[in-house]
Amino acid sequence: MTNTEQRSRHERSLRYMFSKVPFVTALGLELVEWEDQEDHVVVRMPVNALADNGGGTPHGGAIATLLDTTGAAAVWNGHDYERGTRGSTVSMTVNYLGAARNEAIIATGRCVRRAKELNFATIDAVSESGRPVASAVLTYRIVP
Repeated sequence: MTNTEQRSRHERSLRYMFSKVPFVTALGLELVEWEDQEDHVVVRMPVNALADNGGGTPHGGAIATLLDTTGAAAVWNGHDYERGTRGSTVSMTVNYLGAARNEAIIATGRCVRRAKELNFATIDAVSESGRPVASAVLTYRIVP
């Protein structure tokens, strides 16, 4: 598969993730950046009534979903599809750092290591004004 074909496949895979997965669409997660660098993505979660934990702060579960989705997208963004097309999160460690009251949250994910089946990503999330919200380390498995 040529590099152009791989990038096209990455785009289709990421677009599917952000337009067809019901919980991702319900939270309004938006793929903001992915094209310039393989292994890197930026995802935005807008202020959303579904994610509201009361008082305008997002629920920790919604933040975890943002982090998980961002990490998975970073892994898929640089993935060689000849090595597999079925993936799932194996583990994720989340550290909550602060609140994003009435602000969207921006998450940046990077795939930092690829192995035979396991991939490792780091994710940092900040409020739109730049305040740290959460960080995570994700292990993601892709198999044939």
